[in-house]
Amino acid sequence: MDTELRSNFLRTQIQSDLDQGLVDRVVTRFPPEPNGFLHIGHAKSITVNFGLAQQYGGRCNLRFDDTNPEKESQTFIDAIEEDVRWLGYEWQGETRYASSYFGQLFDWAVFLIDTGRAYVCDLSADEARTYRGTLTEPGKNSPYRDRTVAENRTLFEAMRAGEYEDGERVLRAKIDMSSPNINLRDPTLYRIRRVTHHQTGDDWVIYPTYDFAHGQEDAIEGISHSICTLEFEDHKPLYDWFIECLPVPSRPRQYEFARLNVNYTVTSKRKLKLLVDSGAVAGWDDPRMPTIAGMRRRGYSPEALRHFCEEVGTSRSDGVVDVGMLESAVRNDLNVHAPRAMAVLNPLALELTNLAATEILSVANHPADETMGRREVTLSRNIWIDREDFRQEANKKFKRLVVGKRVRLRGGYVIEAERCDVDVHGEVTKVYATVVPQTLGEDPDDGVKAKGVIHWVDQSNAVEAEIRSYDRLFAVSDPSSAEDFDQVINQNSLTTSTAFLEASLAYAVPEARYQFEREGYFIADRYDHSSEQPVFNKVIGLRDTWVTND
Repeated sequence: MDTELRSNFLRTQIQSDLDQGLVDRVVTRFPPEPNGFLHIGHAKSITVNFGLAQQYGGRCNLRFDDTNPEKESQTFIDAIEEDVRWLGYEWQGETRYASSYFGQLFDWAVFLIDTGRAYVCDLSADEARTYRGTLTEPGKNSPYRDRTVAENRTLFEAMRAGEYEDGERVLRAKIDMSSPNINLRDPTLYRIRRVTHHQTGDDWVIYPTYDFAHGQEDAIEGISHSICTLEFEDHKPLYDWFIECLPVPSRPRQYEFARLNVNYTVTSKRKLKLLVDSGAVAGWDDPRMPTIAGMRRRGYSPEALRHFCEEVGTSRSDGVVDVGMLESAVRNDLNVHAPRAMAVLNPLALELTNLAATEILSVANHPADETMGRREVTLSRNIWIDREDFRQEANKKFKRLVVGKRVRLRGGYVIEAERCDVDVHGEVTKVYATVVPQTLGEDPDDGVKAKGVIHWVDQSNAVEAEIRSYDRLFAVSDPSSAEDFDQVINQNSLTTSTAFLEASLAYAVPEARYQFEREGYFIADRYDHSSEQPVFNKVIGLRDTWVTND
């Protein structure tokens, strides 16, 4: 990767395991559930798991933990694969699925029954919650806990054969109902669900739980380091219990790190789905969403996201990262890599009264990178300038165009405003200016310098485009605590307008990024942009405008 690696506790632990001979090769995995699009927290997990495998010359598997088919789909699988590749990573071998191991997991569930460590339970979901106890009170044994091995096996095979209704029976591990760790209070291993699975079809009517399947999948794949976020720390004793009690082919070790929490953002899949379903956003890949697909469509680069994840660091301490840190990473990346172009977002007509013929000017594509080359732009009698760059009268602090004053056109001549037309409402409709001779790349001979530099676009070949200006979706720093999203959504998170772009942008391809000079960074929309109907999304401004807000 292009980011310098920082030391962290995971790298220290892995190096120690290698030095002690506990593992021969580092094998990690990224195991998303295909029940939604990946978000920025997943980007962190991707960089951790794939990055560690790369650093130590190992491999990383992409495995879908598809044990809950009601909420899963092939659409999510396809999107996740694309996100991982877009971030710059490639998994070892074919895509893997928990469902590929359903046969082995069933056999291991039978093994637990045969060794007296699992039983079929008939308690309803509500009854099971009551028997489970609380954080301060122990649970109590199910009345079905002491069924014989033979009875449990017969019942479990009947569950597999589809002889019972959904929810009528479950298979539970027999561990310790008085354990202070609720996860060890006889957790469910299998439940009955008549749902068509996106990979296995109708082959199964019972499905393993995530807790039962996850560790065994790691063992089957020879995962050396099962790296997950801190919310799974309390599940680790159960993870290890299964590994100890089953004849698995390897013994992976689970390590936890703090998940990535960013202010002004939500990463709960349930809440992200609520935004999509309610119509608050246009879909999972809406550029305002913190999904990887959304950030990609917004114009964030994979390099900027990887750099941000590395800069945040990996630790075991929970905290909240300022979204400004992410935006800074994006801005810094684009400042280096985005070619420059001119676009007028708030157009005002200007006539150069003494320009006799159209001229062709040569303009650098990047002021600090000559390797990006130059482009030609035309300058004709009629151009567009930004309305905010003109005043009939202004004080000395206004460094743009004023009647009787001078500015330089970006990459072109110094001009001087003569007069303007004004409509019945007092709004300026057109400006008239003269070109100061011999000022192409030179200061005026009369010593009267331009007050500033403004961008412009030639009207004769300007490209009309739709501009979608995006801002943060939420107006408060902790939207996850809000009871009603409608109360905290930034109502100005999307505005649309029509702009005029320089002619070279007629050839912009989808996902091409530019700095529109003095306006910000923009990207040709991944789906809606075309040469016939250009659409550009605002990635981010040239500077942070949220410093004093919240």
